[in-house]
Amino acid sequence: MKPLVSPMQAWSCVVISAFAILILGVLALLFRSNHPELVGSDEDPSDGPEVAGTIFIAVLIYAGFFVFCGIQGLLHLRQSRRGQIHL
Repeated sequence: MKPLVSPMQAWSCVVISAFAILILGVLALLFRSNHPELVGSDEDPSDGPEVAGTIFIAVLIYAGFFVFCGIQGLLHLRQSRRGQIHL
């Protein structure tokens, strides 16, 4: 199987996705617990668990990117161990 993206793009996507999963996961947990800093004022959303559900969907999408890009990076590692020349 050939990789679809370059090694730099694959590993950058892995790093960005990991940070997005971490940051959005913490944010979703705070919304789910109705943290007063996030849902305390009049302009903030009133239903924290509903917002948390939406953020968790974004976390799942980033998890998909993390898996896909990680596989792409591993394919590049496997390809370079075989001695293939990539341009």
